[in-house]
Amino acid sequence: MDIDFPLILVILTFATGLVWLADKLFLRPRRAVKASAVAPEKDSAITEPYLVELSRSFFPVLAIVLVLRSFLVEPFQIPSGSMLPTLEVGDFILVNKFAYGLRLPVLGSKVVSIDDPGRGDVMVFRYPEDRKTNYIKRVVGLPGDQIRYRDKTLFINGEKVESRFVARLPPNEYRREQLGGVEHDIFLTKGRLGTGGEGEWQVPEGYYFVMGDNRDNSNDSRYWGTVPDDLVVGKAFAIWMHWESLASLPSFRRVGGIE
Repeated sequence: MDIDFPLILVILTFATGLVWLADKLFLRPRRAVKASAVAPEKDSAITEPYLVELSRSFFPVLAIVLVLRSFLVEPFQIPSGSMLPTLEVGDFILVNKFAYGLRLPVLGSKVVSIDDPGRGDVMVFRYPEDRKTNYIKRVVGLPGDQIRYRDKTLFINGEKVESRFVARLPPNEYRREQLGGVEHDIFLTKGRLGTGGEGEWQVPEGYYFVMGDNRDNSNDSRYWGTVPDDLVVGKAFAIWMHWESLASLPSFRRVGGIE
């Protein structure tokens, strides 16, 4: 069963906040009056119920986490190799949540527009076919673009996207691609191209065409279509840790920015 952590965080924050506020405004004054009536000559401490004490302790922490996670920075772990060689399985990344605008937690509705995804950005978004699942891909096509992919070559608005050979690491060919103002690495697998991997696509307004850097091993817009703006989560900007499995130790060798 999938756990909707953002929803749980919102519920816990509001629940603890309401308990703390209700106690401050109504319950605590009543306890003070009752304690004074029972022992008016004593200045004894007022005992808080356990639930109130717990809520008062956890509410500030939950509120800070909610604000940071919803509007500033959110951590994610890379679960697959679709973004190799840029991102490896087990990379822990940081995602800028306000780069493309402020969105309401859980609902994802944009309330403040700041900027739009740019060509070459590494973007986290909710998978259109299962909105509870987060995907990470590179933005290739912007609204209005014509995208074509033939013979492992990418064309945008009729112009070939240039790439140069770097190395051959069988079964992959390592290339350096110039995508707009972003230069980044991609993998191409000799002789492999999944069904539906080639074609031409028109990017509608308010949508984005995304592809994995591991071009022949990525489930992306070539197969299921474009990403609507309301599913955008944020822009990945840094790797802060690498931890492939519980059987291995965390590593910080890959700490740094994401191209």
